[in-house]
Amino acid sequence: MNTSGTMMPILMYHEVASPPETSSRLAVSEAAFKTQLAHLSATGFTTFTMSALASALQGGTSELPNRPIALTFDDGYADFHGVVLPMLQQYGFTATLFVTTGWVADADSPAGRRSTQMLTWAQIREAANFGIEIGAHSHSHPQLDQLPIRQLRLELDNSKSLLEDQLGKEIPGLAYPFGYSNARVRRAVRVAGYKYACAVGNMVATPTGDLFTLPRLTVKRGTQLRTFEQIVRMQHIPLVFAKEHALARGWAMVRHARRAVSGVPFGR
Repeated sequence: MNTSGTMMPILMYHEVASPPETSSRLAVSEAAFKTQLAHLSATGFTTFTMSALASALQGGTSELPNRPIALTFDDGYADFHGVVLPMLQQYGFTATLFVTTGWVADADSPAGRRSTQMLTWAQIREAANFGIEIGAHSHSHPQLDQLPIRQLRLELDNSKSLLEDQLGKEIPGLAYPFGYSNARVRRAVRVAGYKYACAVGNMVATPTGDLFTLPRLTVKRGTQLRTFEQIVRMQHIPLVFAKEHALARGWAMVRHARRAVSGVPFGR
């Protein structure tokens, strides 16, 4: 049983690729990702989907084994099918993939599609058939807390309904684009029928937290194995993410001012 108390790490990935395939600082190389999975396997971690972990958090941690962890992937990059999925299968791991439906390679209603290669609907269905949980990541990847209510509802409803139509199953979870939300957004997420939602936060999840602001820990190109070990063991988290926390505070002030100018409600 879980002896880590009430704390559980939720890792956030994006691309698993290297230059020149991508210039994103959030991208993790294939070699680094393989080393990270090998470390999790060798040190006895058990992976959970976000639905399973959210359920355990809501009901307490007594049902979890030692060293539970959730692996999440945002946006829906094609490397999830070609690189990530085979590695997860090799180690018997599962994960949750949050898809931006307007970025799907063969989307009927594309919205701001990235130039980077994205998953197709067939590849998303294949991942789901292999036990990967599919969640929503909005339709066009906007800053949800900057949107008027009608557009906000469309982003939440369209993403969920498109995924459910394609997969033939309920989509229980959402990851906020950029990790941004407020009370108004979270209320709309609940109304849309989601059961949980992931932010970023770079903190550790606990049962006392809100299921609609589940914090995740960022894994990126610059994350060395020693740092990764600290993250998954939940050691020195405030120090490891000190720079990210400082940048988030500064950016929050800028975005607060933008909302004031735009007239979008802050928390209502």
